[in-house]
Amino acid sequence: MTGLLAGKRLLITGVLTEASIAFHTAKHAQEQGADVVLTGFGRLSLVQRVANRLPRPAPVVELDVQDATHLDTLAARVRDHTDRLDGVLHAIGFAPPSCLGAPFLDSPREDVSVAIEVSAFSFKSLVVAVKPLLGPGAAIVGLNFDGQAAWPAYNWMGVAKAALECVNRYLARDLGRDGIRVNLVTAGPLRTVAASAIPGFTGLEEGWTARAPLGWNAADPGPVARTVCAVLSDWLPATTGSLIAADGGVLALAPV
Repeated sequence: MTGLLAGKRLLITGVLTEASIAFHTAKHAQEQGADVVLTGFGRLSLVQRVANRLPRPAPVVELDVQDATHLDTLAARVRDHTDRLDGVLHAIGFAPPSCLGAPFLDSPREDVSVAIEVSAFSFKSLVVAVKPLLGPGAAIVGLNFDGQAAWPAYNWMGVAKAALECVNRYLARDLGRDGIRVNLVTAGPLRTVAASAIPGFTGLEEGWTARAPLGWNAADPGPVARTVCAVLSDWLPATTGSLIAADGGVLALAPV
């Protein structure tokens, strides 16, 4: 089989619906020659139905990144489907409602802790869990939204994304000696399940579309998914610890 990812074996987390970046990444990766294993949390029957809509049905492994048993056994359960991983997509994020849209100063410590653990610390947790399956040349990619600015309503999820960006740099530092690359793809706003939890998302989407030099279609995860596939490939062998934007060019512009 030929393609950008021919022969690659990938673990892709965060597939919930066909609108997700993770689903489109799995789809494009298969079209480029990769074999994929998916992870799901909670509604596994739904994830499996979505997995069956890929060009080639993919196996689904349960993963709750807050469950130590799930993490400790992940490598063994992935080995039921493949003996190695060449790439991993971390597409996991969550913040309780008090951390999105509600007054920033009112968010309780417990809810902020959940947002940081699931959206940032889990990047490290996932890497540690699958490291026995990774070898030189492997690539780890996380999904990001700009953590450098204070966006309306994004609140503590913005803090979590800033933490994720920092985790990315430290993972790149520590895994480089093993020949493993770690990068984030920073996406523009897309109409995913996660986006539906952000108050005022429509306004963010409209403003983004108006400003993007290349234009922006919030209904199309394809450009972001293809960027992820490129970073998972062998074509960026000297790139690690980076934030790679797939956002139509908005983040390159001066703020208004």
